[in-house]
Amino acid sequence: MDPRPQLRSGRRRRGGDSRGKGLFGRRRAQVLTAAAAALTLLSGTAVYVAIQAGPPADAVAPPESSISGTQAAPGMAGTGTTGGATASASSPASASPVSPTAVPPTATPSTAGPDGGAAVFSPAFDAPINAIINANSRYDVGVALIDVKDGVVHEYGDNTKFVAASTAKILAASAYYHLVETGKASLSTRMGSSTAAVQIRQMVQQSNNDSWALILRAVGHQGLTAYAASLGISYDRTVNLLTPAETATTLSLLYSGQLLNPENTAQLLSYMKQTNYETLIPAAVPAGIEVFHKYGLLSGNLHDASVLVKGDRAYVFVVYTLGKNGSDMPARTSIIHQLTQAVAEGLF
Repeated sequence: MDPRPQLRSGRRRRGGDSRGKGLFGRRRAQVLTAAAAALTLLSGTAVYVAIQAGPPADAVAPPESSISGTQAAPGMAGTGTTGGATASASSPASASPVSPTAVPPTATPSTAGPDGGAAVFSPAFDAPINAIINANSRYDVGVALIDVKDGVVHEYGDNTKFVAASTAKILAASAYYHLVETGKASLSTRMGSSTAAVQIRQMVQQSNNDSWALILRAVGHQGLTAYAASLGISYDRTVNLLTPAETATTLSLLYSGQLLNPENTAQLLSYMKQTNYETLIPAAVPAGIEVFHKYGLLSGNLHDASVLVKGDRAYVFVVYTLGKNGSDMPARTSIIHQLTQAVAEGLF
């Protein structure tokens, strides 16, 4: 079974090529910054900067904590899909959703909306998402959606590579669990001041970068590159670049039980159920919808990658944003909230 996405259809890219040199310059600067960060990390200097501005008063923004030069540098890179909003298959139609407590029954492809009418993904569904992105063109915003039952990726806005920040920790966690399942590693292995199992939990639930570095060192650069490639993702952990669709694909394969065994799938999802930063997608989801997610914030990058579940319906919903710096984080938080509300209303 090949989990890699296959291109099926396309929609017009937001703004065509009108962003021109402006987008190129900002994205090029972003990539150069990531590369410079990796080189600095190797020389022994901390590179992850805490963002102090923007979180709601009832939440504490967790910083992207420092990683010492003796630890491995996190990252991803590679060429991504170009063009605008597209649809592609990330997993076969037999994929089935997984809850943190049970193995799910086999699901069938979704062809109708919640009311049994027209397909969920349609021009009417797309319109408010595109409107929100277009109304905020001063930022780079990329959205990817997948119905876990059919595995088709739907992309909106900017579908090129972003610095993935901490959203890439799900891929790292999955890679380590894969080593465990193939007999090459153990969750009980001593790692840092605790065990591998504890480091994975801290990496995902608390977004701990020291834990991330330990897991990355255990998986290895080539091991992580190979694991990502098996999912159709071009990966270099030293620059940490992913498209929204690549992150969405990872989450879809995880939730559908195609990455890990039921026990490890349930454990990893349980860590994504309640993190130390719940003010992005979870804060805007209507009552009755379960959320599993991993946020990422680093300098001008503010992201959230989630699985939204209600009853027997499960959708992966990923939003990546790039702005100036932490000063515009409240504005981009609002954009993520608007997109979440539009998506939830359309899907459920």
